[in-house]
This record gives sequence, C-alpha cells and structure tokens, in this order.
Amino acid sequence: MTEYPTSHEGRQGRHHGTAAHPADPRGALRRAQEASGSMADGGLPQQPRRGSAKPPAPSPSATAPPGPADTEHSQPRSPSPEPVRPAGPVGPVGPPDGADRRIGQPHPPGQPVAMRRDGDRLRFVGAATRRIARGLDLDEIVMGLCRATVPTFADAILVYLREPLPVGDERPTGPMMLRLRRTDRIPEEPDSEVGTLPAVSVPQLELTQGSAELCEVRPGGALAEVLRGVRPVFAESPAALAALPELLGTALPVSGEQRHTILAPLRGRRRVIGAAVFLRRPDRPAFESDDLLVAGQLATHSALGIDKAVLYGREAYIADELQRTMLPETLPNPTGVRLASRYLPAAETARVGGDWYDAIPLPGSRVALVVGDVMGHSMTSAAIMGQLRTTAQTLAGLDLPPQEVLHHLDEQAQRLGTDRMATCLYAVYDPVSHRITIANAGHPPPVLLHLGGRAEVLRVPPGAPIGVGGVDFEAVELDAPAGATLLLYTDGLVESRLRDVWTGIEQLRERLAATAQLTGPDHPPPLEALCDDILDMLGPGDRDDDIALLAARFDGIAPSDVAYWFLDPEDAAPSRARRLARSALARWDLEDLTDSVELLVSEVVTNAVRYASRPVTLRLLRTDVLRCEVGDDVPQLPRLRQARATDEGGRGLYLVNRLTRRWGATRLSAGKVVWFELARPGAG
Repeated sequence: MTEYPTSHEGRQGRHHGTAAHPADPRGALRRAQEASGSMADGGLPQQPRRGSAKPPAPSPSATAPPGPADTEHSQPRSPSPEPVRPAGPVGPVGPPDGADRRIGQPHPPGQPVAMRRDGDRLRFVGAATRRIARGLDLDEIVMGLCRATVPTFADAILVYLREPLPVGDERPTGPMMLRLRRTDRIPEEPDSEVGTLPAVSVPQLELTQGSAELCEVRPGGALAEVLRGVRPVFAESPAALAALPELLGTALPVSGEQRHTILAPLRGRRRVIGAAVFLRRPDRPAFESDDLLVAGQLATHSALGIDKAVLYGREAYIADELQRTMLPETLPNPTGVRLASRYLPAAETARVGGDWYDAIPLPGSRVALVVGDVMGHSMTSAAIMGQLRTTAQTLAGLDLPPQEVLHHLDEQAQRLGTDRMATCLYAVYDPVSHRITIANAGHPPPVLLHLGGRAEVLRVPPGAPIGVGGVDFEAVELDAPAGATLLLYTDGLVESRLRDVWTGIEQLRERLAATAQLTGPDHPPPLEALCDDILDMLGPGDRDDDIALLAARFDGIAPSDVAYWFLDPEDAAPSRARRLARSALARWDLEDLTDSVELLVSEVVTNAVRYASRPVTLRLLRTDVLRCEVGDDVPQLPRLRQARATDEGGRGLYLVNRLTRRWGATRLSAGKVVWFELARPGAG
C-alpha cells in the first residue's frame, strides 16, 4: 500500500528533488503518475494502516540521478500496479451496472464491495445515519438500521429493545427485559444447477431464526456489564463471550475465534434501551478495529432516534387523548332533531387544533348547536378551546339567549389573554315552534339544505371574532322546517391555499344540492352518508386547517303532539292541571298513564304555585316518551331530600323521583322549569 508523506515532509521532498535535479521535469511527472496509481479509488490517497511503524520508502525519482529512461524522448514509467485489496468490511457504494469501477474488474450484481479505506467508512456512516434519521416512529427507525446495515456492513443483524421502553425521565420498575424487535439477513441465493435453496449451515446466521425472543438482564451479570459499558465489543472478548449466550440463548453459541460478531449496546439519552448484534459469515472478511467505531455510530444514532420516537409517540397519545376529551365523545339524542358530526385534524403530525363542536340539550326540548375555531394548531389552542367550550356549556345551562352567550364568551377570551381569539356560531333550535335562533361571531355562515334539495346559505350577521372586545352581537330567528338539514362547519372545510372562503362555501352549497338530488325531493339524504360525502369534496391541497362539522336534521314535534296551558297561581291550579292532563292523555290514547300523570302533575304544580307571582305554564309533549314541563318565575331550583316522619311536606319530589323515568330542573333567564318523563306503554 502506497503511503504519502505529511505536508511538511512533502515540501522537503519537493525542495530536495528540485535542487538535485534542476532539469528533470519528467521526474515530477513520473512521481505524479505513481501517485495517481495509488489514488485510483476516488482520487484520494490511501491512508496508512493503523499500527504501521515503518516509515514509507522514499520515491526513487526523488534520490536517484536521472538515467536514460528520464530523457526527453523516453516513455514515462507505467503507474504502480493496483494494490491488493485488503480484507475489511463491505462497502456501501457499488456501481449500478454491477461493475467495480475502483478495481476495473467485473463485480457480481447484488454483492457488496469491500471498504478499502477510512473514507469508505465515513461515507457509509453518513448514508446509514441519514437513512436511520428518516424514520419517525419506532418501527421505521429499526427498519432503517437493518436496511442500512445488511448487506453493506454485516450479513445479518439482530435488534433487541427494552420492554417496556422507558419514556423520557420515567424510571423503569422491575427487572430489565430485552425483546427481539427485528432481525434481518441476506436472503439465500438459489442454486443455479439444482434450482433449490441450499441448506444454511452458518451458525451466526442461524441465530436470526433460532435466537431467544425475550431475555432478562440479570443485575451484575455479563450482559449487564457489557450494556453498562456502552461501547461495542467483539465476540472474542471475554465479556462478550459470556454476554452473548445470555442474550441469544445457549442453544446457538457464537464462536469467538474470529471477529465475525459485534455486540453494540443501544443507549438513549439517559439509559440503555437495547442492544444490536452484527453478524458476518465465516467465509467473509472479519470485522476490523475501525468497524467498532462504525457499529458505535450506528447504535448511537439508532438509540437516540428510538428515544425520540418513543417521546413523539407519547406526545401523539397525549394529543389524541386531549382532543378526545375536548370534543364530545357522543352526541345527545334530543327530541325532534338528529345529529351527526365529523372532525379531521390538519395533518397526522398535528392532531390537536382549536376547532370544536357541541350539542347541548336545553329546557323545553330545545337544543343548542355550537361550532367554534380557536386560532392556531397547538396545545395552547386546544387548551383555550376546552375552556371556551366549557364556558359555552355553562352559559347554555343558564338558558341565555345566543347573543348573550357570545358576549360572555368574548369576555372570557379577554380574561384568558390579549391574543386569545376565536370564531363561534351559536344556534338554538326549538322543535315545537320549528324555529332556530342564530348568533355569529366572525364564523362562516351555516348552510340549510331543504327537503326539496335546495341548499341555502343563511344570512346571519357576521359579527366580530371572540376576543376582540367591546362588540355587540346580534341574533336572528329563522324558520327550520321539518326535514331540513342545518350544516355548521369551520373554515377548514371551505378555505385553503387554492380557494377563498366564499368560493368554498359556494362549492359546498353545490355539493349539498347535488347529493340531495340523488335521494329525490321527498327523502333527505342519510345524515352520516351526507357528512362523508361533504368531506369527499376536499382535494389534496385543501387540508390546510382543522375541520369540524356538525349536521342537524330537523324532525320537529307536530302541533298535535303538544298541549300547552297557562295556570294562575291560586289554590285551584293543581286540580285544573289534573283535568287538563287527563283530557290530553285521553286524546292521545294514553289512558294507562292517567293515574301517574295526575299525581305527578299535581305535586309539581303545587310546589310552583306556592311561591310563584306570575302564571305557571304546563306543557305536555308526546314523542317517544311522554314529557311534562312546569315553568314558573322563581329562580330557586328544587332539591330532592328525605322528609322526616314529622314533616308535613317535602315528599313531592320523592314521588317524582320514584315514579318517573327521569326528571330534572333547569334555571331560565326569568325563572325555572321542572320536567319529568314517563315511558309510553308498548314503546319498548
């Protein structure tokens, strides 16, 4: 192997040669040609072998006087012959056509090329680490390590990982267990004469098929000591000879006569998370000392990547849980309306955003429909969204008008911070009156799909976003005919880099109309299929933002199923309420419920007229259940309590709780409503 002097020695040699042979231009040419012969591989000089103490022999042309061969008409000496390829690890680079350009001889396709110098190892480590770094999750990183290693660096590899893998600063509990995560090996080549796969008799490669799946790292054992040392070791070392059988099992021992096996611990940021075993065939060149550095680099990059992938997986899990708890797990089933919803994050790597939707049952069989969008796509946006959603639920429980709800949300956003802004649309649907009241805070307008197939963009005041402050919100009341579908959505559905918001709204309206035509004018499209069809209109470049979608199909309650009365707050009100309820039940063919309804109505109306100063309302609703509502102008809510034997009252709500399917009390802006429900006979 040709060895080149250092820069200082080179300057001395050139000076000496010039002084001794001032008229020898061919000598310099010959020395350059000799150097080119040793630089045939990539144009870089061969580095001396580590451990070589013998200095290089000086070039003959630098000391010998010029001879006949150095005259002007003589031919230059041919370059030095190609040095013999040393035994070493396989190289990562090979010509695509199967020819070894460095040696100038044909190279079998699919076979690795031997590394001939440190530059090959550096290029291999660079390419391998880039391939490992491309992985995002645990499986991709481990696969990247295997694919980068086999067959370039080793003939087979085994990757063991800790189970369970520790996350971040968590302290593992219990014994350290290593599980075989993945193996990779060079596939056997078919016999060209027989056409069958030859039998595998190499013990090192058989380990990839017969190695132990799970092993326990005993404290103080040989494997624990090797893993604690962090540095890769050859199988010939005493520590590895004792550690490998513990890791791989005693059935297939690893021979330590040659350096064909490397055991490399995988250490993350804080602790050892596994081990990698690199194997070569006995008929292949053994590993060299420099290959320990290569194995160490591969193990370090893989372990750090696995550590980050585990942290990323935990963050993704937290993001999923946060998003799942922020959004309603299931939608309610209010009377007179059917609901469906969809949520899509902006990207798989950004699963948490500020979009939300909600459906909140209200007194009087009404329901509040809410959709909002907090600016941003971070954990902070999701946290603000959760606070605003909780505030909206609390305000809805107070039965405030939609414009008042938005006003209080605006105040809450200002308390959270100066830059906490969001858009929101709040609507209240009344199935009895078939009306809907909508207030908007800078949100895209809703779309109403009528039963005949006409899609209409509702004209609602746009309003200012929540968080601006000092802005009054306005509510509008519109018709909500039976069979119509109201669609509430966030701007991610209609706005992207390829289209503005109004173009997207028009495309949404046309898509709804086209979908409704498929089912005919008398039958609205199924609600779940309608939501899926709406999301199908999104193109590849339309996923720039989160998408929240809430669809409400208005069924309403027919006037014939509603009975409504006003009762003066007097002593005769309970008896009148019993007569009215009895007549309504007879009209609806529900005489079987007469006794229970008369008793319960009498108790609730008696409590209402005792403290009310204005007329009391009594309403009966016949749906899948029989619902009774009694309203008064007293804001205090009744509480269920156990009456003592000496008490004259306090047993009315106890009877309501025992005889009804469910009951409740809701505070209104001007009083309260006490309601209860009874199952209809034969309603399943």
